[in-house]
Amino acid sequence: MQKKICLLGSFAVGKTSLAERFVQSIFSDRYRTTVGVRIHKKAIQIGDHVLSLIIWDLAGEDEFVRLRTAYLRGASGYLLVADGTRPDTLDKAFDLHDRARTILGEVPFVFVVNKMDRSDEWSINDEVLKDLGRKGWPIIRTSAKFGHGVEEAFTAVAQKVSCG
Repeated sequence: MQKKICLLGSFAVGKTSLAERFVQSIFSDRYRTTVGVRIHKKAIQIGDHVLSLIIWDLAGEDEFVRLRTAYLRGASGYLLVADGTRPDTLDKAFDLHDRARTILGEVPFVFVVNKMDRSDEWSINDEVLKDLGRKGWPIIRTSAKFGHGVEEAFTAVAQKVSCG
């Protein structure tokens, strides 16, 4: 069974780093802008069956680049990624979540707050995250650099899409 999972978020939140950490167990400090989309594949065990994830790492959205909604079509779920050191990426994540819902409907997602390795620069208010959790948002804090929470985030969305 194959499932398409998209990575959504502002530019430089760590979408590519999360995908590469999950798929290849690597991390690079060098920033690489994604142009369009990068596609990764990884098979994982969910219960008693193997699920093949087709991970679409979409270019980060900013004032110059708009989300190409065609890339979302056919997605079974998505990771919504924000950078814990940049609170503006939280607002962008909310906007992307609304647009993804408009295109995809109510598909599973996991909200990923990345860059926990830079906790001294952390600037997203914990109360905001608690409020989102109370609204039913699954939230996982990650560090693509050190791998913390990365497997958990992809596994969580994989489990949700395999049930649907």
